[in-house]
Amino acid sequence: MLYRYGTDKNGKLVKKAVVYTKSEHLISHDNIDPDALQIINRLKDADFTAYIVGGAVRDLIVGNKPKDFDIVTDATPSKIKKIFRNSRIIGRRFRLVHVVFGEKIFEVSTFRSISEGSVGNSFGTIEEDVQRRDFTMNALYYDPLMEQVIDYVGGLKDIKKHVLRPVIPVDKIFVEDPVRMLRAIKYSATTHAKMPRMLHHKIRISAGLLSSVSPSRLTEEMLKILNSNHASLIISEALKCDLYMYLQPSATALIYESKAFERKYMESIKKLDQLNETKADSRLGKKMVFMIQDFVESLTDWKKEIQNKSSVSELYAKTWTECRNFVLPMNPVRKELEYAVKSAMQNLGVSIKINDKEKPKKAKKGKKKD
Repeated sequence: MLYRYGTDKNGKLVKKAVVYTKSEHLISHDNIDPDALQIINRLKDADFTAYIVGGAVRDLIVGNKPKDFDIVTDATPSKIKKIFRNSRIIGRRFRLVHVVFGEKIFEVSTFRSISEGSVGNSFGTIEEDVQRRDFTMNALYYDPLMEQVIDYVGGLKDIKKHVLRPVIPVDKIFVEDPVRMLRAIKYSATTHAKMPRMLHHKIRISAGLLSSVSPSRLTEEMLKILNSNHASLIISEALKCDLYMYLQPSATALIYESKAFERKYMESIKKLDQLNETKADSRLGKKMVFMIQDFVESLTDWKKEIQNKSSVSELYAKTWTECRNFVLPMNPVRKELEYAVKSAMQNLGVSIKINDKEKPKKAKKGKKKD
């Protein structure tokens, strides 16, 4: 075990971080995307420091292959852009760089400052950047060339102990960014990390802060839940912490009103987890069916509608409108919701055509399409 030293405000030499070597962290390069390694190499060749950071390091430590590889460096966005012609600068306030390799996108950010708290937009040092990370398990920096994990906050030990511990003080972490509450329950479910009672209580009493979050950010978080293999655990915890009412208020209201609906809804979400576990490359519409199926079933007497030969187009139009309102504030791509609605109706015996061949194409962050 090595240490990284620095000085305190009085100029005294102090230990700043623990440096774990390969024999201690056991990270295998077989689980690292070669293009991520190439980005690190090119930044270092240009005399900049660069690390893989965040959830990717957490996954590498436990032996999983990360879906995304975020990279952090002391190079500014404009300098990163000069090094990588296959890149673009994004963001208006805090600028990031997306480096593109075919269908893969890697997010490269500059170390962030804490001069404006944990949500400011100034560039800083690695010592400041680590204080901007939400939880210790996501606050580790991996140098793949030196094969060292840099740990300023005890994150590696927390990963090994399965403990979810915030880096940012609890009186600030959710006030500065309420979405961190959703991330907390997601990390707890997906890593089987125990959430301290104090943190769990803070989330419950702070749940209302999510009301100020934009629909686009809530949609992004809901999509992450649907694409995980742990949606049922995450949603169950979100209901316990009073967070799900801000992600899916209509579904939450029905769950609170009816134990029967709650049982059927959660059973459907468990089936979604089973689909994700097969690693099938399913479109979003196929996954959304599990969200809306029980709601669609409750809208009318479908057997009677079929027997009476009701207009399929009229049934679809009414059902689509109801489902559009049901999933708010989530704002999915229209064609995906259309697919989900038609699939749910077809499951109930309605003869309706579905375009199953169409599949939206988009670049995946740090990962090739299957």
